[in-house]
Amino acid sequence: MSKRFLPLCLLVAACHTGSDVNDVPSFVVPGSIATTPYDGSNDDLLTGGLGFSGLISTAGAPALSNPPTAAELRTRAIYTNYRALVDVSAAGGYGTLYGPNVDVNGNATLGQGMIAGEEWLAYDDDGSGRVNATMMVQVPSTFVPDNPCIVTATSSGSRGVYGAIATAGEWGLKHRCAVAYTDKGSGMGVHDLQGNTVDRIDGRRQDATAAGKESNFTANLTDADRTAYNLAWPNRFAVKHAHSQNNPEKDWGLNTLHAIEFAYYVLNQKFGTPQSDAGNAQVVRKYHPGQILTIAASVSNGAGASLAAAEQDPTHWISGVVVGEPQVQVASTSAIQRGSTAVAAKALPLYDYMTTATLYQGCAAGATGVPANMNPLSQTQIDARCSGLTAKGLLTASTQPGQSNEALQRLQQAGYESDSNFLHATHFSTYATPAVALTYANAYARASVTDNLCGYSFAFVDGANLPTAVAGNTNATNALVAIFATGSGVPPMGALGVSTGIQIINNNASPTPKQDQTSTADSNLDGAGCLRSLWTGTANGSGAPLTGNLLAQSNAVKSGVNQVLRSGRLRGIPTILVQGRNDTLVPVNHASRAYLGANKMAEGANSPVYYYEVTNAQHFDAFITNSQGYQQRFIPLHRYVIQALDLMYAHLKNNTAAIPPSQVVRTTPRCTGNCNPVPPIAPSNVPPITGAPGPADQIVFSNGTLVVPD
Repeated sequence: MSKRFLPLCLLVAACHTGSDVNDVPSFVVPGSIATTPYDGSNDDLLTGGLGFSGLISTAGAPALSNPPTAAELRTRAIYTNYRALVDVSAAGGYGTLYGPNVDVNGNATLGQGMIAGEEWLAYDDDGSGRVNATMMVQVPSTFVPDNPCIVTATSSGSRGVYGAIATAGEWGLKHRCAVAYTDKGSGMGVHDLQGNTVDRIDGRRQDATAAGKESNFTANLTDADRTAYNLAWPNRFAVKHAHSQNNPEKDWGLNTLHAIEFAYYVLNQKFGTPQSDAGNAQVVRKYHPGQILTIAASVSNGAGASLAAAEQDPTHWISGVVVGEPQVQVASTSAIQRGSTAVAAKALPLYDYMTTATLYQGCAAGATGVPANMNPLSQTQIDARCSGLTAKGLLTASTQPGQSNEALQRLQQAGYESDSNFLHATHFSTYATPAVALTYANAYARASVTDNLCGYSFAFVDGANLPTAVAGNTNATNALVAIFATGSGVPPMGALGVSTGIQIINNNASPTPKQDQTSTADSNLDGAGCLRSLWTGTANGSGAPLTGNLLAQSNAVKSGVNQVLRSGRLRGIPTILVQGRNDTLVPVNHASRAYLGANKMAEGANSPVYYYEVTNAQHFDAFITNSQGYQQRFIPLHRYVIQALDLMYAHLKNNTAAIPPSQVVRTTPRCTGNCNPVPPIAPSNVPPITGAPGPADQIVFSNGTLVVPD
């Protein structure tokens, strides 16, 4: 056993006594802890009682009562979040490469894959009630007290507390580990400003005044402020990640560490020694910091939170880190080469590259060679966006396809790999990029919902795409009561899909506010330009320096970004990064490559941090499920996150189990020509990470340069 897991009393020569009671951690909101057992037959930890088949049932999402119960919302939340993170098509690997029915050896032996155990919920807060990050610990009935392990599952994106159940959560439960979840303070909190209702910790809606500090999120407004805003901008919503005014990303690492500490508390309550005093419910702790093998794991934003936690872990809760497609930002990095070509744009902050993409992706969709089945935008939409960019002096070409090709070149100059060329259209049309840019603009600026930053707001819309009231609108009413279970934390979102959920509104549209991308012919280029100007400090088009309120907001955004930059210093904690080369939401040059370079510069070329860059893999495995274009071209990155977790677990359990060196993993698309249907995935499409990559596949760090082979 590694000394990392020796009893702490031996490490510090001070063994604990019976007075070492298991106190509730100070950050846990008093009275917020709730415990629910699941029998693994009628309901369970992993599938919400739906089982392997129910998660992909053709009958659709599980039904909700009116109003829905907490149990119904939980089941729907698991259903929604599971399907949002992985490809749930059988042809794409669900049920064979991964899924509730697949055991730890990769064999489909687990039937419906339902897992019995206990689920503990609590709020993580500083006493103000303004944070109320939701924590959850799942303890499977198969947990082995004398061989314990914990896996973190910090939510992906801005999702609620179940937002990593399909990734780190599933792996941890199958390996008999307790799973420590957190929504990291940016999860599913939606305040209906007109109706003044909010979400509770279990997703049920309640009047904001009645909920008080038990609200997941209530906008920081006086009644007078809210009334005035409703008069000026009726039927609008505040959303937690955008409008909490906390810049939650700065604390994602702390939230993850708190989830681990809460897991220790839960495990000690279950397996510690009860005190002998009659009537005393306290127990003596069985586990102390550092005694439980703990892997900080997740994907996307949850992955970035895991890395931040490892950097900020003076108590040594964390044993190892495994992250997929991490949204992580570093203050600086090493030189980076792809093949023999130096990468010019690297380690840019998310807000910088995301606002660049928001400007140019809609035009780049028309670039030469973009396949029709990867471009849902019409030529009219593309031409209008390109013409608008040219009119503002942001492109020099005056005709098509020159404008689109130039827009694509601007994206490549901003650090997007050429492997992303075919994905810009879908990321723009699905709002993946514009929605993230807007949410983070508000978050970094600590903007109030009443600021209407860059002329944007959130609302349900009617058939004409105009803001509409919830009251009297059946679709909106149903969507709102289910929003905890169906939303992503970033509008547009809703129970019935993007078209009927909470939408992004262009308040500046003429003659009246309207849904963003339909509000102008050029898909609200002015709004995108404003978001970009908050980073550049100059007005798009004129280049004039910002003044007044816009200048103040720009300075606030930059200050917020500086709060979330990471150092790459992991203090020797073994770490694996996994990312797809085609990632178009979080480009590798600003994420995994940049983080690895930063770590090697900080801790030396021999630091135990490894990176597997996977070809033909991108950010959204769930996009593969229903898109023939994605099915043809991309394999599920999740397959490699699972293998990386297996490798780390074996290494931590047995130090002689070496972690394979950094490498490019070369996959093969399921279809390289025109095929309909696309053939099922095969083992040959997704070869394993190898312990001995050939020279042409090795990622190496030497003389201050990270070299990634073509």
